[in-house]
Amino acid sequence: MVRDLLSQSYGAMRHDRRRTALTMMGMAWGIATVVLLLAYGSGFGRAINAIFQNWGAKVIGVFPNRTSLQAGGTKAGTQIRFQLADVDYIASTVPLVKHITPQVSKDESVQYGNRTFTFPVNGYYPSVQSILNYKVDMGRFYDERDNETHARVVVIGSEAKTKLFSGQYALGEKIRIDGISFEVIGVLATKMQEGGQDDSNRQILIPFNSMGDLKDIRYIDGIWLDYVTFNYNGVEEAVRGALAHLHGYDVKDRRAVFLFNSMQQVTQFEIITLGLKVLLAFIGALTLGIGGIGLMNIMLVSVTQRTREIGVEKALGARKKDILFQFLAEALTITFVGGIVGIALAYLISFGVGRITLYSAIAKNAEAADIRLIIDPTTLIVATAILSIVGIVSGMLPAMKAANLDPIEALRYE
Repeated sequence: MVRDLLSQSYGAMRHDRRRTALTMMGMAWGIATVVLLLAYGSGFGRAINAIFQNWGAKVIGVFPNRTSLQAGGTKAGTQIRFQLADVDYIASTVPLVKHITPQVSKDESVQYGNRTFTFPVNGYYPSVQSILNYKVDMGRFYDERDNETHARVVVIGSEAKTKLFSGQYALGEKIRIDGISFEVIGVLATKMQEGGQDDSNRQILIPFNSMGDLKDIRYIDGIWLDYVTFNYNGVEEAVRGALAHLHGYDVKDRRAVFLFNSMQQVTQFEIITLGLKVLLAFIGALTLGIGGIGLMNIMLVSVTQRTREIGVEKALGARKKDILFQFLAEALTITFVGGIVGIALAYLISFGVGRITLYSAIAKNAEAADIRLIIDPTTLIVATAILSIVGIVSGMLPAMKAANLDPIEALRYE
């Protein structure tokens, strides 16, 4: 049965090859458009994820500020000051915190040989490597032992390494920070860097306790942490509640501390990405629908031209469903052959286009956050579903018209 239908479809398509080829080209262009638009949407989503993965997605940074509401006997405008007790309290009272570290920062004069530059020097616990996704390009990151022993070791950013050492080997060399000697044990991999105020690749990282040689670390500049849940709002509120309890200010006072929660931005961009994908899929479906209209018109012409043939088939005992399946199979054959050609065309275009500039237009070292038209299985599944719907709808009307022809009137048709 299936073989007979395919054989009849193939014979009908061979009868007018030019018309069949043009119809297939219309369907091929339509499905190629759908696939490429969906690939663009997926590539945009991957680019946004790459931007946030540059620092880590489930990350919260907390920085002290001034109160804006009166709480008990404490007046508004009181300066909040963080200490290590805040870090320990958050770690012990806020559930699902994975890593946590204090931050102490200072711009310092950094010298190697006759080269001197001013770089931001940051003191953290070793856990900052996991929290802020610091990848080491050369050497190693400092560890708990380095922090406990106040080791004078540093991990430097890629740009800092270039400025201080140029093309020389940096590991094991000594640099002087505010006149104190530190050994370089690691060089960070290059990070995306946006604008002139971003010091991501210029910073110098040292163990938190060693920072005491450069600055009073009784009060800390901030706290960074990551967590192991998707309930980012719950973690944020728990952190705010812990700090409000510890410092005695109103928990409703949102200005007492500045809190950066990266998952809020990730979620916002995920919604934007989903909306973009839906819009692009809709536009692609409309484009493919134009090809479907062309297929419907061609099939209606085919029914008209083969009216006498349909009458003969019915006179010989063909049922309505046989005629219906015959023309529907012909339409679907054109659709799916065009679909295969279109998908192949989409792959060729995606390989030819390569990388489409997005984030690298405003940031350095951000090629990973540009858009690449990578056609994934989900894209193919969605495109095939749209193609199937368009093919069935486009082929059904002509097939129903052919199936409902009166056999006597069909035999009389000239």
